[in-house]
Amino acid sequence: MRIFKTKAFDKFAQKNHILDNELPKAIMRAEQGLIDADLGGNIIKQRLAREGQGRSGGFRSFIFYRINENNYFVAGISKNVRDNISPQELTALKELAKVYATFTPQQIELQIQNGLLIEVLPEVKNE
Repeated sequence: MRIFKTKAFDKFAQKNHILDNELPKAIMRAEQGLIDADLGGNIIKQRLAREGQGRSGGFRSFIFYRINENNYFVAGISKNVRDNISPQELTALKELAKVYATFTPQQIELQIQNGLLIEVLPEVKNE
């Protein structure tokens, strides 16, 4: 299973100092059944920790979850700015998830080459 972040999510993460190693942790929690919110259409909402704090007051990430064995972090919001996305934004995300579901491996690689998707690689631990 591969994990990607969109260019837009990457900007959000950099601005808010969200480290890449937090993203696989969010997917791992989802794989263990610890999904913060299932929004339908293969979209989940997972909390991400604010630097130096816990997840509850941190950020909300919106993930296209398990789309052809891939996970895509596509959007994020800061809980102290707003609590959730609008119904219209959710509808737009659901439509976008349908597009992502049609991506072939070659199209994903092209998205990476064009800088629209960034693969989040697992952390390698030195032993």
